[in-house]
Amino acid sequence: MDLRNLASDLPPRVPNEIFEPLLAGRGFRLERIVSTGQITPPGTWFDQDEEEWVLLLAGAARLKFEGDAYDVALKPGDALLIPAHRRHRVEWTDTATATVWIAVYFSR
Repeated sequence: MDLRNLASDLPPRVPNEIFEPLLAGRGFRLERIVSTGQITPPGTWFDQDEEEWVLLLAGAARLKFEGDAYDVALKPGDALLIPAHRRHRVEWTDTATATVWIAVYFSR
């Protein structure tokens, strides 16, 4: 058994977000993402073939969905299901503290 705290066992601060695979199985994968102020580059949208369920463990973030007039603000404990092909981007992540996401990617 390998006990680990995903909210505090953080990698060093680096210029890019860190995507860390945690677990994969038939039809799904689980990742930890650590952001330290990174955003999606202007004009870029994620358009994924898979569903994505995200849980924010630490920090804060704002997501933008194409066509929406407002951002979705996330704080620790917030979870969100992003349907496949729902174009979205990361508008902001906290620069003062690491933003830690847990993401589950899956197909229905």
